[in-house]
Amino acid sequence: MSAPVEVVTPHGPAHVHLDRPHGDPRGLLVLGHGAGGGVEAPDLLGARTAALGHGLAVARVLQPYRVAGRKAPAPAAQLDAAWAAVVEHLTPAFDGVPQVHGGRSSGARVACRGAATLGPVAVLALAFPLLAPPRRDGTRPDRGPEIDAVTVPVLAVSGERDRFGIPDPTPTREVVVLAGDHALRARGPVAAAVGPWLEALFPRGTPAR
Repeated sequence: MSAPVEVVTPHGPAHVHLDRPHGDPRGLLVLGHGAGGGVEAPDLLGARTAALGHGLAVARVLQPYRVAGRKAPAPAAQLDAAWAAVVEHLTPAFDGVPQVHGGRSSGARVACRGAATLGPVAVLALAFPLLAPPRRDGTRPDRGPEIDAVTVPVLAVSGERDRFGIPDPTPTREVVVLAGDHALRARGPVAAAVGPWLEALFPRGTPAR
């Protein structure tokens, strides 16, 4: 496995783990990790397998706070700024290649929030957390508006026992519910869910760029 590429962001260095398909890529899938996790999460690896199998390059992004060894996530504004810096870094290297942005849990939220300004053709939301963890008063803030605001096609993949909720399908959002919980540890089923969606976005006849 090649060493990650270090990318300067406004909040410290991020690490990008880049995998390329055989031949020129038909697209680029950029993936972010969960709040306390990393880029080796099973669902991220499942998505990577599916993307490489369909001729896409894959960039898994480790946020600066995780590079620094912290588990507590940075504020949303910092996550978003670091994500934008990584996308800006990657774009010239994949000139003209359409991008799909996504991630798991917190990473899916970041991808959804950035979709309006960073120009992905679609968003992959793995274990998107519709509800925040309960506050002391028992209330749980609704994060649905973040995914509802995305106007490009979305694939949401969730575990049937996800304690943070499961997004509903919409005319632009496909939802796949798998056995399991928020961790989405079933790498193979995630790949099987993501593959057909990517194939619809990038049909086999699509020329590589």
